[in-house]
Amino acid sequence: MDWAKRINNVLDYIEEHLDEELDYKTLAQLAYSSEYHFSRIFSSITGVPLSEYIRRRRLTRAAFELQNGSRVTDVALKYGYDSVDAFTRAFKLTHGITPSIAKKGGISLKAFPKLSLQLSIKGDTEMEYRIEQLDYELRIVGIKKPVQTSRAFKTIPTLWNTAKKDGLLQQLKDMAWENPKCTLESILGVCGKEAAILDDEFDYLMGVRYDSNPPNGMETMILPPTTWAVFPNIVDAWRRLYTEWVPTSGYELANLPCIECYYGPGHKPRHELWVPLSKN
Repeated sequence: MDWAKRINNVLDYIEEHLDEELDYKTLAQLAYSSEYHFSRIFSSITGVPLSEYIRRRRLTRAAFELQNGSRVTDVALKYGYDSVDAFTRAFKLTHGITPSIAKKGGISLKAFPKLSLQLSIKGDTEMEYRIEQLDYELRIVGIKKPVQTSRAFKTIPTLWNTAKKDGLLQQLKDMAWENPKCTLESILGVCGKEAAILDDEFDYLMGVRYDSNPPNGMETMILPPTTWAVFPNIVDAWRRLYTEWVPTSGYELANLPCIECYYGPGHKPRHELWVPLSKN
């Protein structure tokens, strides 16, 4: 089953259950994907975050029902709002007017139609990658920092600049070569954890692979033996991963975090994105 069909199955399910609580884990299962990666795949392929798409569709339906005579209170409760005030704020943010005004008729409203996906992959630029099998636990030691999801590409470089100024980066460099073990010997940025990145904020771990006890103030993350797809150029890899590589590769992504690897001077490539693969 290709990704276009998977996403369309999810879109159909959402449409049939807009007036019910939608569980993201169920949506991910419908797409034969892990919950961790599904929201990112959805937003990359459709161009809109999953939560925002659901919100828009509910408020579009709500507007139709209000203009057909339904009561504001009934519509608010039907589409999951705890109060009329909360519904009014959301409705006004989308349509520019309050629900009571929308009921009067002759008013311009915004309709966000149901998506239907036809995935077309151009493939005009090759995407270089390799497969790495790490048959042991990956023990990463470092410091976590909160990152706003919408600002990740701006915030993360700032975190590394600060780490360079305050000495953390040099400390990580010294730790990285203490006991070399594999090709994953570099400065690492671990994106999230096992929970899905569905919220506005996630934890970003700046660290290294390290088998000794963590220094004071640092914490440890342990990842199981895993197969990884490795891509040069982190920014380009993130941009193309979910729209080009995942839909056409035949691989499934594991419910583990992706890892950004930053190598030292003279190393080619200078940085890579390691993406976990499931055993399916």
